[in-house]
Amino acid sequence: MLKKMLQNKTTVFVVTVLVVFLALVRMFEKQLFYDPFLVYFEGDYVKLPLPEFDGLQLFFGLFLRFLLNTILSLMILYFLFRDKEMIVFASFLYVILFVVLIVAFFCVLHFFKNQENLLLFYVRRFLIQPLFLILFIPAFYYQKLKN
Repeated sequence: MLKKMLQNKTTVFVVTVLVVFLALVRMFEKQLFYDPFLVYFEGDYVKLPLPEFDGLQLFFGLFLRFLLNTILSLMILYFLFRDKEMIVFASFLYVILFVVLIVAFFCVLHFFKNQENLLLFYVRRFLIQPLFLILFIPAFYYQKLKN
């Protein structure tokens, strides 16, 4: 019993540290990543024209941020569930979701120009925030309960 309690304390501590790292990625986003849309979406973006951007730099900035969030999220999932098969499955989902979202982001950016700013906002939000972690934790918990 004591061992289980200590293990849970360790898990809570490690998960808390990883969540703090996710917060640090968010806190230092302007210094770490190229993203001209950070300032753009803080203002009245519905009426403003899209900012000038370098597509390649934007792709790599979004990729790096998604990668950091994904690695931290997978580590959180691992420490919560201790299931390697689940982590492999989640990794596969993250790769598929990144490809779909990055293609959607650049399609909206280039084909809709300034018409679908709200759609661009939400697609970008899924790329830069660890929202999938919020979806995966209850889903995997439910799956664990079923098994």
